[in-house]
Amino acid sequence: MNTIRLLATTAILAALTSTPAAARAGRFDSELHEVQAGWAIANYSTSDRAERIQAFETLAAQAAALTQQYPDSAEPLVWEGIVLSTFAGVKGGLGALGLARQARGKLEAAEQIDPDALDGSVYTSLGTLYYKLPGWPISFGNDDRALEYLEKALAINPDGIDPNFFYGEFLAENGDREKARQHLQKALQAPARPGRPLADEGRRDEIQSLLRDLDR
Repeated sequence: MNTIRLLATTAILAALTSTPAAARAGRFDSELHEVQAGWAIANYSTSDRAERIQAFETLAAQAAALTQQYPDSAEPLVWEGIVLSTFAGVKGGLGALGLARQARGKLEAAEQIDPDALDGSVYTSLGTLYYKLPGWPISFGNDDRALEYLEKALAINPDGIDPNFFYGEFLAENGDREKARQHLQKALQAPARPGRPLADEGRRDEIQSLLRDLDR
């Protein structure tokens, strides 16, 4: 009887401890998806500049709250970095440089926790920051660092839409049109990302636009 009661108690305790963990994981995934979906809407479905700035201000606060809620997870930091870096591009001017530095800090913090998180998005995002920003003394832009990060991203996710797109864009901006075209074509063939149809559609539009520019 004691053995039976012990087994029953163990089963009950396992159920009690696993259910909250599963619930927390589900909530985490849901909250992260909200940031991802909000980013796609702000980036691809909001055309008015003032509305986009407002959307990214709201999204940056949402992403920061998620990072604070899950301080030991890399994924919220990655997405906070992505939101801040995109916000920098939308805002422009001197204010953008501060946002870009904040984005770099978030991405570097995520790299310390898990550099492979979200299929290497840490390195895709860092590489993009480094080649899109001006260099010293204005900002921290550096093509050598950009190439290093973009190649790391491709090593982690060689068939992904984002690492191939941004690597192709980097190559195009640096005059390697043929290799750029190869990576952009590969980006178009990337598998769809679950739950991210708007982001995939928007990215493919960007790829097609860049390919048309390369063909001129």
